[in-house]
Amino acid sequence: MMGKITFYEEKNFQGRSYECMSDCSDMSSHMSRCQSCRVESGCFMLYEKNNYMGQQFFMRRGEYNDMHRMQSMGMMFDNIRSCRMIPFHRGQFRMKIYERENFGGQSNEMMDDCDNIQERYRMSDCQSCHVMDGHWLMYEQPHYKGRMMYMRPGEYRSFREMMSGQRFMSMRRITDMC
Repeated sequence: MMGKITFYEEKNFQGRSYECMSDCSDMSSHMSRCQSCRVESGCFMLYEKNNYMGQQFFMRRGEYNDMHRMQSMGMMFDNIRSCRMIPFHRGQFRMKIYERENFGGQSNEMMDDCDNIQERYRMSDCQSCHVMDGHWLMYEQPHYKGRMMYMRPGEYRSFREMMSGQRFMSMRRITDMC
């Protein structure tokens, strides 16, 4: 299943637009700002900087006619500079989280969502992880709040290096077909 998102420079789906059906590492040549968007299919991560850097925001199927109303999430939506399509994952989800960088300290393997690693695993922190299966969203605060980061299969040795001092306290599987 392919994803499709259309970005608009003005509110209410007006002005110049840019349609995207895959990853885009630099949207600045297509538009100067983004004030609304429509996700027709699939799920996407939006990034405030080029090359999938900076704050990230998960967007599922729907219409977002005024991105400024979503600023409570912490994103300045005028500054969307890149986006990544999240492929739908069929099958199990597995991730191993570690208390310290470079896969050190206490570790736990997860196969489902966790709204608070302190309560469930008695872990005070999560500084690295290995995503074996599926796509995940990790949040800096318990109960899926605060800044988030998209994790696809791979090894992540240091969250501190990836997002200046970022640590994660809750994790959620991306199970949407969107």
